[in-house]
Parts: sequence; C-alpha cells; structure tokens
Amino acid sequence: MARARRKRRAKSAGADEAPASRMEEAGDGRWKAARTWVAGTVSAVLIAAIGVVFTAWFNARGPDTVDRISGAPPIKVGHVAVDYSAQDTALRTPVTEPGERAALLGNTSGSRRDTIMASHHWAPLDQANLTVVLVGNRSSVRIVDIEPRVLDRKPVSDGALLVYTAAGEADTVELSADLDKPAPRFATAEDASYFRKKQIDLKRDEPVTLSLSIKGTAAYYEFDLLVTVLAEDRTEQVTIKGPGQSPFRVTGIADAYRAYYAVSPLRGWQPISRGQACAIERKIQKSKGC
Repeated sequence: MARARRKRRAKSAGADEAPASRMEEAGDGRWKAARTWVAGTVSAVLIAAIGVVFTAWFNARGPDTVDRISGAPPIKVGHVAVDYSAQDTALRTPVTEPGERAALLGNTSGSRRDTIMASHHWAPLDQANLTVVLVGNRSSVRIVDIEPRVLDRKPVSDGALLVYTAAGEADTVELSADLDKPAPRFATAEDASYFRKKQIDLKRDEPVTLSLSIKGTAAYYEFDLLVTVLAEDRTEQVTIKGPGQSPFRVTGIADAYRAYYAVSPLRGWQPISRGQACAIERKIQKSKGC
C-alpha cells in the first residue's frame, strides 16, 4: 500500500512539473523571437543608414575616388584633329611606290590617301591648326596650363609640296604658340601667355573645345601637348597626341621640293611644275628660286 501511494505521488508531481516546463520553454521561445526581431530591425536600420551615408558619399566623391584608384586621367580627350583643308602641306619624303602614287593621283578614298600621306610625315606648312576637345573626368578639375612640347626637330621637309589652289588666310584661332621660340607658350593677341592669367574649369562630363594654332617656320617639328590639370588639390599631367596617336607635325618652307602637286579636278592630286606652284601660292613666292 505504501509503495502504491508513493507511485501515485510521484506520478502526480511529474504531471504538475510538465506544464511548468512547457511554459518556461514557451517563454524562452517568445523571448528568442523578440530578440531576433529586435536584432533584425536594428540591422535593417543600420544598413539603411549606412546605405544613405554611402550613397551621399558616393554621389559627392565616390566616382572621383574610383577614377583615381583605377588610374583614370582627370580629363579625357573627346576629339583631336588637324585641319589640312585650305592649307598648303608638305611631305618629308616623295611618293615613289607605284601603288601609293596611283592612290595619290587617282580618285581613291580620302582615308586611303590620308594614310599614305601620313606615312610620308605629312605636315602643314608654317602653321598647324588643331582642334582639341577636352572633357572633365572628375567632379571638378582646373586646366592650369597647356604646353606644346617639341619631340623632334629636323630640317624642313622637302619631299613634296601640295598646293591648295583655294588656299587663303586661316581663320582666327583662340590660342597660338611658336615652336621656333626657346620656350613656346600658348598666347592670344592680347596676352603674352594665356595660362598665366586664365585657367579653364570643368565639371564631370563637361567639354571644352580649344582651337590651337602652332607655328613652325625654321624647321620640321614633331610635337605633342602636355596638359597640367589640378584635381582635388593634386596636380596631374595628361599628354595629348595627334590623330592615330601619332605626333603633331608642322614644317617650314623649303627652298625647293623634289615634287609639286596641286588639287586635281578628279579629287586626287596632279603633278605640276615648280613655276606653276610659285605662280599659285603666295607663301612660296618669297622662297629662293621663285
């Protein structure tokens, strides 16, 4: 009997403890769920706040930082061209190869003819007129200087003279430099050195078009342009080369040429005599022998 009573009390105590255990487990589950919800909410708020801060920073300075880390230049060259139209030009070496000569004299495509002439170091006579479009590649940049930098200097080209019968005075350009001087600098008619008094400010993707006139009468010159740019209190330099990444060129007038050409009615070039060239073009009338 005593043993039976003990069994009943143990069973009753176990029955009483089970609901209490289940209640504690339920309480722990609700607390864990609450903590998980609070942690998730706090994390979401923090992520949102960090996202707002990062977005504000990236919009203000992020692209500049990315470009600087990647090594991107502070300005981009959007376009560069040399104006050969309505201007006499010279070749450093004569065109003698039959295929090239046929292309020069015939009605071939302009790009093919230009390629041939470029291979003979085609250069404007006395003055090269350049068009350069620069585009800002930072939130704010300042072009503080552009310097024509002579890469090579040789005697004037005498391979061939190409005379434009419609040649005239070149349009007025914004800036000019003379490579014959020891330290050529860009200037205007009013300012001896343009960038000593003025700079060019650009924002990201903002373009500026420069019309540059480079004189060279004493020799044959190959040159590029060295641009000094201030971006985020740092000075960087960008080199601008001519079309096709070749150097820019300009040459003075030779006393005589090994060949003379004038514009052909067939859109190519036709050979002419020295006397005909002298009669057509005023620039070479002052040279010896005309």
